[in-house]
Amino acid sequence: MTENKVKLAEDTANREIVTSRVFDAPRDLVWEVWTEPEHVAVWWGPNGFKNTIHEMDVRPGGVWQFIMHGPDGTDYNNKIVFSEILKPEKLVYTHVSGPIFESTVTFEEIDGKTKVTMRAVFESVDVLEYAIKQFSAVEGAKQTFGRLADYLEKVK
Repeated sequence: MTENKVKLAEDTANREIVTSRVFDAPRDLVWEVWTEPEHVAVWWGPNGFKNTIHEMDVRPGGVWQFIMHGPDGTDYNNKIVFSEILKPEKLVYTHVSGPIFESTVTFEEIDGKTKVTMRAVFESVDVLEYAIKQFSAVEGAKQTFGRLADYLEKVK
């Protein structure tokens, strides 16, 4: 006799990157600079990267298409599709241009500051390992948060 089991929650710890930081800025401002292309173009990505944003439609089903220009001159085409928007608390989107992963970004207000947590869940352990090896994904996420902190200091 075989037993049917329903898996209520999938353990993703072995295929995710979680980055979190408290920013000295109000949540509405952090949300704004994370969701408006004129801001995102300035700070998104690891140190030395620049961005050309072709489209950024922050709504369920909306698309964010951009090119990250690496410091070595390499261009990285990116396409993201938003699936959930809960302003100013949460964004959920899928990076569909490879490597494929789903990100959930939360914005938590803490005494006038904002804790941002970005959880990227990759298709598999192999895809996560590829992203870490090929793109320095963990360090890149930390640098991206550092660039966001620097940018927030300029605009608040």
